[in-house]
Amino acid sequence: METKEKLEKIKQGAAEIITEKELEEVLSKSNPRVYVGYEPSGKIHLGHALSVNKLVQMQSLGFNVVVLLADLHAYLNGKGSLEQIKKIAEYNKQCFIALGLDQERTEFVLGSEIQLKGDYFLDVQRLALQTTLLRAKRSMDLVGRREENPKVARVIYPLMQVIDMVALRVDVALGGMDQRKIHMLARDNLPKLGYSSPVCMHLPIIHGLDGDEKMSSSKENFIAIDDAPEVIRKKMKKAYCPIGSKERNPVLEIYKYFIFNEYKEVEIKRPEKFGGNISFKSYEELENAYLREEIHPQDLKTSASEYLIDMLSDVREYMRQKEG
Repeated sequence: METKEKLEKIKQGAAEIITEKELEEVLSKSNPRVYVGYEPSGKIHLGHALSVNKLVQMQSLGFNVVVLLADLHAYLNGKGSLEQIKKIAEYNKQCFIALGLDQERTEFVLGSEIQLKGDYFLDVQRLALQTTLLRAKRSMDLVGRREENPKVARVIYPLMQVIDMVALRVDVALGGMDQRKIHMLARDNLPKLGYSSPVCMHLPIIHGLDGDEKMSSSKENFIAIDDAPEVIRKKMKKAYCPIGSKERNPVLEIYKYFIFNEYKEVEIKRPEKFGGNISFKSYEELENAYLREEIHPQDLKTSASEYLIDMLSDVREYMRQKEG
């Protein structure tokens, strides 16, 4: 496959690439490396699946995929003891394999394996000398920025995330739009330390089922990839889905980023007295019909449940065998 064709495929579904020209140069390398860091702190849900799906695609296009299971980051975030977090990390790893990452070709790295080494710690200190406290605080996660009196660990967290990119020798850093501030910190400051800056690719953020800013394990507003069918139906039935609106609408986002990527045609099932079943061949068609209030929210949610149950059936079976 030609470089231009690979670039077009990778761009699909991305909210932002900094920069496309640099990514095209990376694609000319024999073994480019792309990474995502995941904090092992709970269930793997659709918010995670969006980036994992992109990793699966990039792996198929010749990228070496590195998954950082950031146990020390989770520890700094108060998510439990290191032993507890390592158990969650192993569960997360199996989830990523279930979603399609090639177990033999994916490099799974536990954060503590690289982050407790002297050279790594020295680079964190060197980066700290280049970073203002204001910039570091702006790079903290949203929860940390809202805290009245955040711990110093919250500021160390983004600095470590930048040095992770150096330690893992990555060409591309992949993450949601909520990672943008940290990625820009890396691009601005790594050259000052004598390192090259990675290409930064950002994906959209999936809203929580309650309409909150993002799906989160701590907020219980997610669809886990190994949720049982009855659990998916129950969660989707309660999902926020404002009539005739796509604002903060997680149900429409699930159709856009997951269902229409899996199915060429989607059918919304409805009782005959409400017009009967109706089919769509693109997300845009479905969205426009919903905005015209031609589809009731509950019909939209009910059909989404069944598509998700079908899509995640292999994942559930893989995880069931691992647990057994």
